[in-house]
Amino acid sequence: MISSPASSLQHRIELAPGYSISRLLKGGWQLAGGHGDVDRESAIADMAAYYNAGITTFDCADIYTGVEEMIGEFRADHLQRHGRDSLSQLRVHTKFVPDLAILPTIDKRQVEQTIDRSLKRLRMERLDLVQFHWWDYSVPRYLEVAHWLTELQRAGKIDRVGGTNFDTPHARELAEAGVPLFSMQVQYSLLDQRPLPLMTPYCAQSGMKLLCYGSVAGGFLSERWLGKSDPGHTFENRSLVKYKLVIDDFGGWDLFQQLLAQLQQVAQRHGVSIPTVAMRWVLQQPAVAAVIVGVRRGDHLADHMKVLDLQLDAADLGALDAVLSQRSAPSGDVYAVERDLEGRHGRIMKYDLNDAPQH
Repeated sequence: MISSPASSLQHRIELAPGYSISRLLKGGWQLAGGHGDVDRESAIADMAAYYNAGITTFDCADIYTGVEEMIGEFRADHLQRHGRDSLSQLRVHTKFVPDLAILPTIDKRQVEQTIDRSLKRLRMERLDLVQFHWWDYSVPRYLEVAHWLTELQRAGKIDRVGGTNFDTPHARELAEAGVPLFSMQVQYSLLDQRPLPLMTPYCAQSGMKLLCYGSVAGGFLSERWLGKSDPGHTFENRSLVKYKLVIDDFGGWDLFQQLLAQLQQVAQRHGVSIPTVAMRWVLQQPAVAAVIVGVRRGDHLADHMKVLDLQLDAADLGALDAVLSQRSAPSGDVYAVERDLEGRHGRIMKYDLNDAPQH
């Protein structure tokens, strides 16, 4: 029998009575298509390493090609090797992301088939958390679909229902319609603070917590880009294009370089890296329960563990605020600019990534 994962109280958070997660989540997006080759065996070994180190919550989605299956393989292998109690701290957060094209016609049967597919892929009897995403509010069926998810929750197929990228008014609308969301997954970083003005106060009122992605802006918030000239918008994957647009909105490349220089000073003071400081800054924001770390390889684990032990003090935060005070104003609520299908952000998105069951 393997020993329990290394953990301590400050490295975990209780989202609700009886439901606790690690404050860092191992993300699965980088293991999906479009980010380069993935060594499946190594990826599953990395899951074991993260779990044993105390990062016991994994994030994935039905549209992350192959990732639910890999987590399912990890679960089966770990249970076989170490016994049925060895994954007692594991939480797997997946997503329900119906394609844009089927939003007008999606029915209850398709929703249940998609949830059943995630159960089969993950080799679970009940999904810990299903995070609901809806591409287009002009197709006003998200309330109906959310109620179908709660029916599956009552049927025992889902433990908790959360959201992904719902803005504050629509999160409130769902709650008032009887579907209070357990958590909300949002993009949040030093460069993108859109959750702060509207979503954070709503979280304080409702008790909803934030699970945050993009905290290092696809790797832009790292030593690799310090002192580099503006690369334009030609990159090998959409992730980098996406976050370069975030830098442009933040205030441009020169201000971004000022932020990196200040981050380096803070990082050197603590003996850590720039990404460690960037992730820790997000983790210390109000209403933030956890930060999602997404990597293809496990060689970042040591740095990720440092995020949990680091504490940014008033001097650190003040130094960063001196740069942040020069940034451009946030562009609306969370995920607002991405919802403009013809806008700069919306044009680079892919909206039909699912092989969702059809009639």
